[in-house]
Amino acid sequence: MKVRLLALAHFKEGHSRTQIAKYLKVSRTSVNKWVKAFLEEGLEGLQEKPRTGRPAYLNEEQLKQLSEFIQKAAESPSGGRLVGSDIHDYIVEHFDKHYHPNSIYYLLEHMGFSWITSRSKHPKQSQQVQDDFKKIPNRNDP
Repeated sequence: MKVRLLALAHFKEGHSRTQIAKYLKVSRTSVNKWVKAFLEEGLEGLQEKPRTGRPAYLNEEQLKQLSEFIQKAAESPSGGRLVGSDIHDYIVEHFDKHYHPNSIYYLLEHMGFSWITSRSKHPKQSQQVQDDFKKIPNRNDP
């Protein structure tokens, strides 16, 4: 909204729409659209309009359920690890929705998950055994 108001301030000062676009680093088409909306509707014309587009496949409750599934798997003591196909299978099984594999990763990113993971831990892993192993001298050390 601030950029739109700045564009109108420059327009009122007599600057060309091309100059305004260059100064604000926006497209001339955007400046034209804002000026036209202002001239036709006043300040109300500068308000953000609802956007159209494909509705989300999963609703908020489904996203919450999926998030809980992913969290539970990530924290599993069995060292379980999810891949995109695991998540896709869960979505199909529980919500009867089909995603393209690339869309699974896009969905995860928008849910706040990173696909960079650490190596999973074996359930019988022992910190003491690891520490003891580190104390064994290397034969090649002087």
